Amino acid sequence: MTRVVILDDYQSVALTSADWSAVQARAEVVALPLHLSSEDELAVALGDAEVIVLMRERTPVRRSLLERLPGLRLIVTTGMGNAAVDIEAARERGVTVSGTRALGAPTAELTWGLILGLLRHIPAEDAAIRSGRWQTSVGVGIEGKTLGVLGLGRLGSQVARVGLAFGMHVLAWSQNLTQARAEEVGVELAPSKEALLGRADVVTVHLVLSDRTRGLLGAADLARMRPTAFLVNTSRGPIVDEAALVAALHDGTIAGAALDVFDEEPLPEGHPLLDAPHLVLTPHLGFVTQENYRLFYGDVVEDIVGFLDGTPVRVIEPRPR
Repeated sequence: MTRVVILDDYQSVALTSADWSAVQARAEVVALPLHLSSEDELAVALGDAEVIVLMRERTPVRRSLLERLPGLRLIVTTGMGNAAVDIEAARERGVTVSGTRALGAPTAELTWGLILGLLRHIPAEDAAIRSGRWQTSVGVGIEGKTLGVLGLGRLGSQVARVGLAFGMHVLAWSQNLTQARAEEVGVELAPSKEALLGRADVVTVHLVLSDRTRGLLGAADLARMRPTAFLVNTSRGPIVDEAALVAALHDGTIAGAALDVFDEEPLPEGHPLLDAPHLVLTPHLGFVTQENYRLFYGDVVEDIVGFLDGTPVRVIEPRPR
């Protein structure tokens, strides 16, 4: 019987988020609730699996791992792109890679939760009131402030429109952003990244991780921000230099930051970010909603059934070089 292994089911909800009966009638389905960080652990846990299911980019599937999984025939990743999967190597080995649909609104919503939580000190005040203290901080309002949006795609534009609704002035910039796109969303096109960083009271990152964006915000960029400004990243960790951000928070180069994404996930014990001041952290919750999980796993079931029937759906091809 075909063996299906679902990785990184942190909340143990994969099998209750969709009707798996059509798969379970033809395959053994195993959901693993723990993250396996080493390739050796993965190779053992996956063993003779013919199908593996990935939750976003939690677990890398590189060529070296693929070579240790001779029975693998199908990889299903949530979303229609996964930078942690070597799709070309999979194709060379005859392994099909399929994706799923995804909702963008949850990440935009979390972005605003982080902005408001950061500027109004909501996590700190929650902790304070539980320990018997009352009104320990003075927050910062957002009406009339400038929001700097790095990346004006689907998520960035959703975040920008909420900023406009709050009465903020919104600047946007990315390497490919055009005046026409900025006008379509109703925001100002910043002439450069440096100009945006120098003017924004809140900078929020909504760029795809690539060779061009990796390390896009380093120490020099953080130094261009106002000492009263805040940084929020719900995109991908490596876009922001973590060591530079830790230093900027300790030095007071910026007023604070909120992160939902990290270079290494889960964030390891003792990581410098855990001791950084004026920092709100969430464990990559941007896409983690009931609605998204139902869509993800419903499509996962369709992908697996389609593959078993010999008609794969939502196949992801390697990017052209």
